[in-house]
Amino acid sequence: MSTARSATRSTPHSTVLETEEHRALRAAVAALGKRYGRAYMTRVVQENGHPDELWADAAGLGYLGVNLPEEYGGGGGGIAELSIVLEELGAAGSPLLMMVVSPAICGTVIARFGTEEQKRQWLPGLADGSRTMAFGITEPDAGSNSHRITTTARRDPDSGDWLLTGRKVFISGVDIADATLIVGRTSDARTGNLKPCLFIVPRDAEGFQRRRIDMELQAPEKQFELTLDDVRLPPEALVGDEDAGLLQLFAGLNPERIMTAAFSLGMARYALHRATEYAKERTVWKAPIGAHQAIAHPLAQCHIEIELARLMMQKAAGLYDEGDDVGAGEAANMAKLAAADACVKAVDQAVHTLGGNGLTKEFGLASLIVAARVARIAPVSREMILNYVSHQTLGLPKSY
Repeated sequence: MSTARSATRSTPHSTVLETEEHRALRAAVAALGKRYGRAYMTRVVQENGHPDELWADAAGLGYLGVNLPEEYGGGGGGIAELSIVLEELGAAGSPLLMMVVSPAICGTVIARFGTEEQKRQWLPGLADGSRTMAFGITEPDAGSNSHRITTTARRDPDSGDWLLTGRKVFISGVDIADATLIVGRTSDARTGNLKPCLFIVPRDAEGFQRRRIDMELQAPEKQFELTLDDVRLPPEALVGDEDAGLLQLFAGLNPERIMTAAFSLGMARYALHRATEYAKERTVWKAPIGAHQAIAHPLAQCHIEIELARLMMQKAAGLYDEGDDVGAGEAANMAKLAAADACVKAVDQAVHTLGGNGLTKEFGLASLIVAARVARIAPVSREMILNYVSHQTLGLPKSY
């Protein structure tokens, strides 16, 4: 079993719903995060670099591949364990966004649906951090509507190769990824309808081009627009069954939502911790500002909402790891919405608690304002989640 699952120390914020093994994992990852912290990530952003040292250390300790099968070098755990890793790194101020993409989405899809050759080729590297994979689904004109994806894959009748053509936008980490798992659509031979399929596209594939998108968001992971111009791929680039369609797609999207919730919770906890420490020390009229209910109560409310969001995230991860894709879909969407809302509120309240200091570089909270808003937009907007719940859960008529 990976060293990521063998730590022994617990932390005060663990919940009774977690096993001793999970509490130990939290403690071990928190200790790693503390060695790096917000100052490290700020320096990486300023240098226009990537958090390579943290990524390598997390990989060496078995954290990056904790959700991947043991027979391919992983820890044998699930999304529950991986979400703990990302949340604790975020709470220390040093989240790794590529964890959402590489081991959670791509690693999970390949582990569940990939061929034996694909598993041997990719999973060990994703587990030990030596290889990374980006995920390309969003398109300029499709937005959250996966049924409107226009990236198409067609067979070359002579060679059997796949030819991919299309565009993607807001794809994270393509510059450092060895390949990108691209969501395209192929024609169903029986109906003629287009259905989603997943393809592994190497970074240096001919006709595969990227353009960096300038973002206000300060993060080491860069965003890109991708152009695929008749990118030729061998038959084995297809992941899983050509006829599986949405099943394989949502096998990656549900972990993405759960991990986005973990990312949001970590950020929220970091902001809340900075605010509460400041409220304990900052004195006005001979008393710490935290003694005043106008300061204390909003912070307490933030803590409550963070804890509630974590419960839903744990439920979603548990359902997914048990193989309940339908139940996990509902819970993952709810967890993502609750965690993102809790994050936005916690960051805003933290900045407000610090007043002018909340906008200084010294305290490092102002830059989280944009990052927190991203959590409400990506990978799916809160409005689309509400559409999902109103239609799928409550049985109300579709509005779209």
